[in-house]
Amino acid sequence: MGIVAEAAAAVDWVSRFADEVIAEAQRRSPGKPVVCASGLSPSGPIHLGNLREVMTPHLVADEIRRRGHEVVHLISWDDYDRFRKVPAGIDASWAEHIGKPLTAVPAPPGSRFPNWAEHFKAAMIDSLAELGVDYRGISQTEMYTSGAYREQILLAMRERGRIDAILDRYRTKGRTGPAPKQNAKLDAADAAAAAEAAEGSGAADEDDGTASTGYYPYRPYCGQCGKDTTTVTGYDDATTAMTYVCADGFTETVLLSEFDRGKLVWKVDWPMRWAYEGVHFEPSGVDHSSPGSSFVVGGQIVTEIFGGAQPIGPMYAFVGISGMAKMSSSRGAVPTPADALAIMEAPLLRWMYARRRPNQAFKVAFDAEIQRLYDEWDALEAKIAAGTAAPADEAAHDRAVRTATVTLPRTPLPVAYRTLASIVDITTGHDEQTLRILRDLDPERPVTDLAQVRPRLDKAQTWVNTQLAADARTQVRTEPDKDLLATLDDDQRESLRLLAAGLDANWSLEGLTTLVYGVPKVMAGLPPDTKPTQELKVAQRSFFVLIYRLLIGKETGPRLPTLLLAVGADRIRTLIGG
Repeated sequence: MGIVAEAAAAVDWVSRFADEVIAEAQRRSPGKPVVCASGLSPSGPIHLGNLREVMTPHLVADEIRRRGHEVVHLISWDDYDRFRKVPAGIDASWAEHIGKPLTAVPAPPGSRFPNWAEHFKAAMIDSLAELGVDYRGISQTEMYTSGAYREQILLAMRERGRIDAILDRYRTKGRTGPAPKQNAKLDAADAAAAAEAAEGSGAADEDDGTASTGYYPYRPYCGQCGKDTTTVTGYDDATTAMTYVCADGFTETVLLSEFDRGKLVWKVDWPMRWAYEGVHFEPSGVDHSSPGSSFVVGGQIVTEIFGGAQPIGPMYAFVGISGMAKMSSSRGAVPTPADALAIMEAPLLRWMYARRRPNQAFKVAFDAEIQRLYDEWDALEAKIAAGTAAPADEAAHDRAVRTATVTLPRTPLPVAYRTLASIVDITTGHDEQTLRILRDLDPERPVTDLAQVRPRLDKAQTWVNTQLAADARTQVRTEPDKDLLATLDDDQRESLRLLAAGLDANWSLEGLTTLVYGVPKVMAGLPPDTKPTQELKVAQRSFFVLIYRLLIGKETGPRLPTLLLAVGADRIRTLIGG
């Protein structure tokens, strides 16, 4: 590594984990690929919290790949999990499928996919492609129903007594131990999203196989109703004959050595897969990391039963949503990566996960905070171009804009997101008007084609259309406000005259900014370049309010220079009485 790379590695969490994982892989399985893993349950929309389950190992795997090591990132689709509940917005009749494997549940109404799991996997697959995530997907339905895990299942059943004893070490403290603390408080909306997140994970119902008939780590799906409302009542180690009874009254005896319609309970299933796949790195959420939960118990089961090793597994903190309540109120679900990618470019979303350690909570912005986030991103890009960015920031940026194999598409001429949002709000997305305003923003570097500001322009347009409240939209007056104009005093009229007179000579974003801030200074008998005092700031604010009222009938609105560019000089003069 060069000097910059070495400095980045010293402070960059991705590099530190890559160091640990490479060392662990070389110790455990020299000469074999490094294995990083994620698990996703397509029980409903796969949301931005679940994305951290993918992005953490993706970033580590990509760093390992950049260093020239062979690495695979596995994503296990937990599509053989039971259907737990009917999400909001889906017909209540779907409740009849609760308990069936997700791949045996019909897709939501109108879907083009064959079942529930495939429907919800599809959107995530598309988002992962847009985000540049390189992975190998594994369907747990295919693995279980093909008999791929048969030997592991038979082993678990033979060793059920030992597994039960391991679980018993934790049963008294599993539910009572405190959950790991996060570094950010959750508000009510975030807490609701956290519950939604847990519902879609294996930890939501951590059935460990205990029943009144004894301990069995395997749960068959019923041969009659197809649900997992079954209880194993007997098992013969020698013949593998297993008898079960379902809540619907159906019972049968099968040979587990030939039977493939069921799965290991979660606390056994997960460590079994660690051993089967040889996983070196897999993070886990807070719901899996409390005392007695699956990751903790799995570490014992994988070594003592399956002869494998627990992966390096940092806990990742909750991902909240800024503005989530507005978005989710009609959907009954927290936002997904596809929702985020509709309003922000892929590198920005990647950056949000790359810049913070896994145990740091953060929020993805769907409200006006996205404008500040984009400002921060643009400032970072300017520092990188100038060679003044800190090594860790430079590393996070590099991980955001490219992977070991691909550079993500980016906007060629990145006009500020807040400016684009203001423009498309004012023009209602009219391309010709949008291009006119963009062309006037910076005469030194004019936008001559909307392709130069895409995809950022399209993301800003979507944000305005879907996230900006109707009462926050900007509507320029069609006629002057004669009543307001009639009440103006001489100083106000003179300030508007100065504004109208200076429009043509200052017709750019920078020029208009200087003009609107300068008029109150001139009115106070001061040069336009005078540094503002508190008194001047009050005068400037009063002047801005007057212009807003005359142009859009409100006291606030888009940044005033952007608004002026959008309205146009002739229309401004008409509306301010010039």
